[in-house]
Amino acid sequence: MHRRNFISTTAAASGGALLEAQGGGKRLPIRKGILLGMLPSSLPIAERFALAKECGFQSMECGTENDPKVAEEIKAASEKSGLPIHSVMNMAHWKYPLSSADASVVAKSVEGMETSLRNAKLWGAETVLLVPAVVTPEVSYKQAWDRSTVAIRKMIPLAEKLKVVIAVEEVWNKFLLSPLEFATYVDQFKSPWVKAYFDVGNVVLYGYPQDWIRTLGQRIAKVHLKDFSFRNNPQVKKRVADFVNLRDGDIDWKAVHAALGEIGYKGDATVELAGGNAEYLKDVSHRVDLILEGA
Repeated sequence: MHRRNFISTTAAASGGALLEAQGGGKRLPIRKGILLGMLPSSLPIAERFALAKECGFQSMECGTENDPKVAEEIKAASEKSGLPIHSVMNMAHWKYPLSSADASVVAKSVEGMETSLRNAKLWGAETVLLVPAVVTPEVSYKQAWDRSTVAIRKMIPLAEKLKVVIAVEEVWNKFLLSPLEFATYVDQFKSPWVKAYFDVGNVVLYGYPQDWIRTLGQRIAKVHLKDFSFRNNPQVKKRVADFVNLRDGDIDWKAVHAALGEIGYKGDATVELAGGNAEYLKDVSHRVDLILEGA
């Protein structure tokens, strides 16, 4: 599954005005992040950063940028807006997985990660998100584990040199399917430069986000926010699973709030939803506020 094709933009109109805090708890010391790709692509980069800040977001996550001129433009936009870039979403790991048996494919993946790490250094970002492996009919679970482990070990020296964390994320790649396994995978590197990028919505099919958060604990470097729902679809007369707007799905956000508080997480929580206009983005920002307040 492609990581970005998750959610309809129609959710903003479905009741942002109806969202009210009920029994809110202590607000977590977490910055509200947004993906650069969620901002209107018709706007110049500087205006996208300005819009994100106007909508209440406090940090930005950007994708890998191969063009040095564009990378510098992104840096300038961040500095002008006062909106820091906290993470880079590596873009090469799906088409060129580290778990491939083809050495040239792995080399392409490593090259993409090296570009992402250097982007992070340029932009002042703390992490690079990495999907470590993809299990397929041709690539077994063990092969995915072993091959990706070898490749990541080779990247640690550059990450350490640049002072940027490699943050491994759990996604729908048939890999790292439990919190215990995710923790073991990260721990094997015995390095402060390899941590976890935890996506709250990605585990709902086979687990509970609050359980994963407590198990991963201090291993979590960054968090992605999206919601997930098992809904009745009258057209097919059965329940279907789908990503939905924040607080419209089946995630127990109060439990997530409690778990993040228990482990003392103080990083960024970045929304990973479809893009939209200012009205939609302000509604998303408000929904994040309610989550961070334990509403």
